[in-house]
Amino acid sequence: MKKALTLVLLAAVVFGALGCAAKPKEVTLTIESWRNDDLAIWTDQIIPAFQKKNPGIKVVFQPAAPAEYNGVLNSKLEGGTAGDLITARPFDASLKLFEKGYLADLTSLKGMENFGAVAKSAWVTDDGSKVFAVPMASVIHGFFYNKDIFDALKLKVPETKAEFMAVLAAIKKDGKYVPIAMGTSDLWEAATMGFQNIGPNNWKGEEGRKALIAGTGKYTDPAYVQTWKDLAAWKPYLPSGFESVKYPDAQQLFTMGKAAIYPTGSWEISQFEKDSSFKLGVFMPPVAKKGDTVYISDHTDIALGMNAKTKHPAEATKFLEWMTTPEFAELYANALPGFFPLSNGAVTLKDPLAQEFLSWRGKAQSTIRNSYQILSRGEPNLENELWRVSAAVINGKLTPEKAAAEIQAGLDKWYKPAK
Repeated sequence: MKKALTLVLLAAVVFGALGCAAKPKEVTLTIESWRNDDLAIWTDQIIPAFQKKNPGIKVVFQPAAPAEYNGVLNSKLEGGTAGDLITARPFDASLKLFEKGYLADLTSLKGMENFGAVAKSAWVTDDGSKVFAVPMASVIHGFFYNKDIFDALKLKVPETKAEFMAVLAAIKKDGKYVPIAMGTSDLWEAATMGFQNIGPNNWKGEEGRKALIAGTGKYTDPAYVQTWKDLAAWKPYLPSGFESVKYPDAQQLFTMGKAAIYPTGSWEISQFEKDSSFKLGVFMPPVAKKGDTVYISDHTDIALGMNAKTKHPAEATKFLEWMTTPEFAELYANALPGFFPLSNGAVTLKDPLAQEFLSWRGKAQSTIRNSYQILSRGEPNLENELWRVSAAVINGKLTPEKAAAEIQAGLDKWYKPAK
């Protein structure tokens, strides 16, 4: 009896030890990010979906304040304390991290073939040979409009520039509403919501953008001068005292139903749907004439890379590979309406406005803001200069031709295209 009890106890110890040995050790991955407003989305939706299929991997989302992120991240990377996965800003800031050896090369990552050249453009080396982050989302430029106002004034959504100007004139003639809710006080709106929104239809998207980088195109070319001419034509239709109107003022003017049209992008969806009591609609940037190819700014915004010194490369790779799947794309896009997946696979969005924006990819050619890749590395900074001159053109302080000449002269001071 005693011997039998001993054998039973021994077996229990052995099987218990085997059970403990068989239980996999849980690994924790930490994600560094500046999107502190996304914390609940990651912890409540995205991470649980991954962990359901990968129970041995725990993921922690660790955001910093947006304005502090670059400095905090650089300090952590230099000190060897950064997380395993690094949320990557587009273009130069992340490229520098890769060149310093802080971000791993993800060129051969399984699933990277699901992303096209435009999608990867913000996280590749200048020669396009190395990719160092998985593209997560872009934002699409366009125009919001108040459907109730359009219905009341019997206006049709404009497709051409002539139709757009006719709509503005009709709204102004009615006198009850501001035609375009935008100001120039903060400067950047004139470039981001104006110049980069309508310009791709003039410079033919990627064709024009790449020509600027190659040096075969210049900002003094007719396409750019025309874009500033188009912007200058908005002046009579902006709010009274628009020179002092800031970004939040213009948002409020639109959401309160006092303005008919708001030039901007998909990033406004959540706030506009929350704050507006009227029916919202969106339309693409107008073209010169019916039948012309439409070009939209489908601007690369956010990606995720791997810390080159992570202690858990296999697990981090598994997470990044999951991010290339349709499951992640649909989950992320529905959690953040207006931030669209960059993978080639089709996704279905629950938000009607977000789905409308996304449908434009099937009707238009995508490009990105033409100042972001390579061309804003020197001084004077091209991006900031575009803010300045675009606002000055709308304000009537610079002619379109003068704006073009100033921009190109500034670029010529430091930028020499690769031969």
